[in-house]
Amino acid sequence: MFDIADLPDTDVQLAPRWMPAVEADALFEALRADVPWARHRLRIFGREVEAPRLSCWIGDPDAMYRYSGARFTPEPWPAALVPVRDAVSAAAGVRFNSVLANLYRDGQDAMGWHSDDERELGSEPVIVSLSLGATRRFVLKGRVADADGRFARHVLELPHGSLLVMRGETQARFRHALPRTARPVGPRINLTFRKILC
Repeated sequence: MFDIADLPDTDVQLAPRWMPAVEADALFEALRADVPWARHRLRIFGREVEAPRLSCWIGDPDAMYRYSGARFTPEPWPAALVPVRDAVSAAAGVRFNSVLANLYRDGQDAMGWHSDDERELGSEPVIVSLSLGATRRFVLKGRVADADGRFARHVLELPHGSLLVMRGETQARFRHALPRTARPVGPRINLTFRKILC
């Protein structure tokens, strides 16, 4: 099911066609309509800015999450996401209790460089990302330069229905981003499943 991505110093797997297209289409439409999408304000380099995407924190009642100076209380699991959470948990071998849902409306919506390394995720979190809608570029960049002063860089295309798994020291060694693109591109929903250690 998973391809072992040939990305040195990472523990990354990708299943490009994990969810059949018909199921992915139906899930995309259900989530786009039913999730209470909002544009959150985040603290970046000491100032508050509006996030360049819509998002929603979803999870079990005790799965509180702190990110970029904000504290998120989870919305309850939409009915359409419960079987998906269970299937993703089975595929990754981890019982996830939360998911960050992001809606990228077009190529100008993006996610900046970051690592999913918050304390409540533990020292070696398993982060699983399900992509729905338009294919977007996902970029990993090493946090430490090599002897020549270069930072490792890996680029993956994440198509509709794909499942990306990051494990082990990936978050400690790399940052990742979903860059803006000038190409005409349709909307995309990304579901990043996490296990909050309560």
